Amino acid sequence: MLLDLLFYTFIVVVCIQVVFHIIFFAKFAFLKPQKRAQKNIAVSVIICAKNEAENLKCFLPSVISQNYPDFEIILINDASYDESLDVMEYFANKHHNIKIVNVENIEAFWGNKKYALTLGIKASKNDFLLFTDADCKPLSKYWIQQVTSHFSNNKSIILGYGCYSKIKNSFVNKLIRFETLITAIHYFSFAKIGIPYMGVGRNLAYKKDIFFNAKGFMNHMNILSGDDDLFVNQVATNKNTAICISKNSFTESTPKASFKSWFKQKRRHVSTANYYKLKHKFLLSLIYGSNFLFWILTITLLILQFNQLIVLLLFFLRLIIQYIIIGMSSKKLNEVDLLFLLPFLDFFLMIVQLSIFINNLITKPNHWK
Repeated sequence: MLLDLLFYTFIVVVCIQVVFHIIFFAKFAFLKPQKRAQKNIAVSVIICAKNEAENLKCFLPSVISQNYPDFEIILINDASYDESLDVMEYFANKHHNIKIVNVENIEAFWGNKKYALTLGIKASKNDFLLFTDADCKPLSKYWIQQVTSHFSNNKSIILGYGCYSKIKNSFVNKLIRFETLITAIHYFSFAKIGIPYMGVGRNLAYKKDIFFNAKGFMNHMNILSGDDDLFVNQVATNKNTAICISKNSFTESTPKASFKSWFKQKRRHVSTANYYKLKHKFLLSLIYGSNFLFWILTITLLILQFNQLIVLLLFFLRLIIQYIIIGMSSKKLNEVDLLFLLPFLDFFLMIVQLSIFINNLITKPNHWK
C-alpha cells in the first residue's frame, strides 16, 4: 500500500516537472532574441562597493570604457575599511563622469546595503539606472547600449544576466554556475509569461521614478538582502518588465572560491524568498519541492525494485525534456559546458537547497559583508 502511494506520488511529481519545463521554461528556451535600436538615453551606472579595492582596480575599467555616449558612474563606498575609497578617487580624478558617494556606518542601518544604494540613487542625475556589482565586469563594451535598448514607454524594468567566470576542473564552480543558470531560466521564463518575480543586482536596470514611487526599499529595509530580487518582486508587473539576453549584455562576476563561502552567500540570498508575493512563493515551492521529491522517490522506488521499468521510463522522460529545455537555454546564456554533468549537478543542487532551507530555519544569515 505504501509503495503504491509512493509510486503514484512519483507519477504526479513527474507530471508537475514536465508541465513546468514545457509550459513555463520552454517560453524562454525557444525565445528568439530580436535586435533593438540603440536609445542613447542618459544613464547612471550604480556600483555599491564594500571592501572591494582590488575588484574595483580590476573591473571598473571595463565599465568606464563602455561605448555609450551619455552615462555617469555612481561609485558608492559603503563604509569600507580597505582602500576602496582611494581607488574610487583615483579613477574619479581621471574620468569626469564618475561621482563618489561615501557612506559611513550609522547604527540604524549598519551592514545594510539598501541604505547605501538609496544614497547612491539619490545622488544620480539621470532618470535611467543600471546596476552592477564591484566584482562584475561587462563582457562587452556594448553592455549599457544593449540593456538600455529595452527601455520604452511601457518597459521600465530590465532584467539582465550576470554569469560567473569559469574555473577549470572545479566541481564547485560548475555547481555555482549551474545554480546561476537555473535561477536565470526561472526568472527569465516567469517574466516572459507575465509573472516577473526577481532580478539580480549584477545586471539590473530600472527607471528612477519606479524606485521613488515605490518609496525605495522602505517596505523591506529591515531585511538584509533583497535590494535586487525583493525590489523587483515588489514593483515588477507583466506590463513594465522586459528581459535582455543578448550576449553583449552579460556581466561576469568572480565566483566564491570555496563551497563554504558560496553556501553562506546563498543562505543570505535564499532567505529573501520568504518575503516574495504569495503566488511566487507557491510556484517556486512547487518547482523546488517537486524536484526534491523527483530524486528522492526515484532513488527509493529503484532501491525497493518497485515498478522499475516504469520508474526508469519516467525518469528518462523528465531527463530528456530537461536536457532539451536547459540545453536551449544554456546556449543563449553561454553555459553549454554544464550540460555534460546535468543529472549530477541537478542532484547536488537539490541537496544544497535542502541544506540551505534547514539551516535558514535554525539560524538567520548574516549581513551582506
